[in-house]
Amino acid sequence: MNKAAVIEKIIEALRSELDTYIRAAKFSHAEATAEENRAENKYDTRGLEASYLAAGQANKVVELESAIEAFENLKDQTTTGAIEIGSLVELEQDDLVEYYLIGPTAGGTEVKLNGKKEVLVITPESPLGSQLMDHETGDQLTFELGGRQQKATVLSVN
Repeated sequence: MNKAAVIEKIIEALRSELDTYIRAAKFSHAEATAEENRAENKYDTRGLEASYLAAGQANKVVELESAIEAFENLKDQTTTGAIEIGSLVELEQDDLVEYYLIGPTAGGTEVKLNGKKEVLVITPESPLGSQLMDHETGDQLTFELGGRQQKATVLSVN
């Protein structure tokens, strides 16, 4: 599997999400500052609620911009052979082959390559990510997920 293509797909997904949040933040900002949402009495909180929503969406925009930059920086990263941030990991668990990209952020982002293979972004802070770090191709692992022990084999690290 081509790691550069996976990273590009992740960036594409993050940019799409960013566009959505930018539109939502602009709408919320307009709502918060609209004349009709001006408080009519001390109990009228429509404008205040809209401003909180706009602020939260603006924070998400900043977070996504940072994530895109972090993934852009992974494009030029060289691999050491051990699982680290930026590694594309092929892992066999319970006779299933799963693909993970150890990302600096954006855990839970999922992309498909060629409409088939799914790659899930996990971070070193996640339960699985923390147990995979520093392992290499061929390592057989036993790790705990969801309160139960699982065996897995690292098939490849790119």
